[in-house]
Amino acid sequence: MPAPWPRIVLHADMDAFYAAVEQMDDPTLRGRPILVGSPSARGVVLTASYEARPFGVGSAMPMARARKLCPEALIVPPRFERYREISAAVMHTFGDFSPDVEAISLDEAFLDMSGAENIFGPPEAMGRKLKDAVREVTGGLNVTVGISGTKYVAKVASGYRKPDGLTVVPQSEAKAWLAPLPVSYLWGVGKKTEPRLLRIGLRTIGDVASADPKWLQRELGRAGAHYYSLANAEDPRSVEGHRSSKSIGSEVTLARDIFIGDEMKRHLRRSADEIGRRLRRKHYVARGVRVKLKTADFQLLTRQHRLTRGTDVADEFYRIGVSLLSEFGHRGPFRLVGMAAYDIEREQQKEQTDLFAPGGERRRKLEVAMDNLSERFGAGVVRTASDLTDRRHSSHNLDFLDDVEGDEN
Repeated sequence: MPAPWPRIVLHADMDAFYAAVEQMDDPTLRGRPILVGSPSARGVVLTASYEARPFGVGSAMPMARARKLCPEALIVPPRFERYREISAAVMHTFGDFSPDVEAISLDEAFLDMSGAENIFGPPEAMGRKLKDAVREVTGGLNVTVGISGTKYVAKVASGYRKPDGLTVVPQSEAKAWLAPLPVSYLWGVGKKTEPRLLRIGLRTIGDVASADPKWLQRELGRAGAHYYSLANAEDPRSVEGHRSSKSIGSEVTLARDIFIGDEMKRHLRRSADEIGRRLRRKHYVARGVRVKLKTADFQLLTRQHRLTRGTDVADEFYRIGVSLLSEFGHRGPFRLVGMAAYDIEREQQKEQTDLFAPGGERRRKLEVAMDNLSERFGAGVVRTASDLTDRRHSSHNLDFLDDVEGDEN
């Protein structure tokens, strides 16, 4: 009988989550290439179904390009409330397997399963039982699972065989298993870093693992030591079971470019309202506000402000967001407007809102009342005056949890 693993880390990643939910809820979409996102040519693909991916379509791709690559694809508007509903059921199921679940997005999480062999069996059996449990609770959705002794190797393993995969890499074999993989599999290596690694002769993870650490540091700076550790299957980070998301945000890709002005303020108002609702629903407060703008030539600009107290009041987020607009040196035009609340923490009754803000507590009571009306009678039953303006010039908002590496798969 194999010896128990000293540490077991499982990475679970829902397959093409948004698209899979749409295909599950609408049988006419099953087996067909679909793109979840705005039908606007200015929108982006949030998720492509596996039927669309052979055409070269992927998440974060401009919708116009995706439609050219896969003209037969059906475009489906996103339903974030539905995705969050299913995500909550999935995360609850993960909690039945481990008290230490680190959710890093709606569809992805790490689980620390160390010492659970007596309950669920060896690592491969753990993975199969988890997959079965997710399929049952969601009504048929698949999750791909990677298992190893570190978070890094477990995540690489989950991406190794998709969809509906299960890959188990014992820690004693992890270095050898990683060795033939391309350097693009290293955390932190992106489109800019990969060519740099190739230029200095590092093509595989094994090349990095066998390189002189001092030479790597001279060539790559501090990142050299990071890549060297990962290539040698070393990753001491623990599964942070009670970690909240780094930020909660809402952004919109516009159907036409706009400049800083009243129309942009209306988009910030909608984002602030959505962020406030989500924080209150989760009983969180935020200590920072960030505004993100993307120019017509795709330059990304951000400005942020740190709060003295945590808050969940949308009016506070909006007021700060508008003040940040004056700090952007670029006047536009812009194709994307977004806002995020960061430095999230559990609310404390005494710090529930910044009482020094004009009408802070009174405004929060109004927003809570609006939340209650929406929950009772449906979203959209009550709106602020600024939200009654024409929405034809924007695509669907993308509401997000901004956490760690990786796109939704």
